[in-house]
Amino acid sequence: MRQLAFDFEAVTVPQFPVRPGQLLRRQERGRRACLSGQAAEEAVIRVYAARGAVLLERRWRGRAGEIDAILRAPDTYVFCEVKKAATFNLALQRLHHGQMQRIFTAASEYLGLTPEGQLAPVRFDLAVVNGAGAVRILENAFGHF
Repeated sequence: MRQLAFDFEAVTVPQFPVRPGQLLRRQERGRRACLSGQAAEEAVIRVYAARGAVLLERRWRGRAGEIDAILRAPDTYVFCEVKKAATFNLALQRLHHGQMQRIFTAASEYLGLTPEGQLAPVRFDLAVVNGAGAVRILENAFGHF
């Protein structure tokens, strides 16, 4: 068996310059984005409640991923993805095919926990929130794959 020698002192680790406060600004942006997303979800849930839907789960996580809101309309389970951006159009652009597939797979897992199972009536909505906090809900925004 051949033994390899390695000189650890010869290895240099590149140093990436971090300006003072840069890390804190990045953390602050992340914190603001998280809080902004939570506020958008709250606004969306209020709109659904005004329409008579009942919130069953918020940020439900299954093996396939997370669903922002699961609601029960009078006769339908509603799986809602919330997207927030400066404009409605930018928010719409943030939903990608892979996310739709993930939401569908997670919803299927959730339905396995309900009395109706896979036979339950479902709807996949997209709720978009603009920079002013206005909410638009696109019912049946995407469906089965």
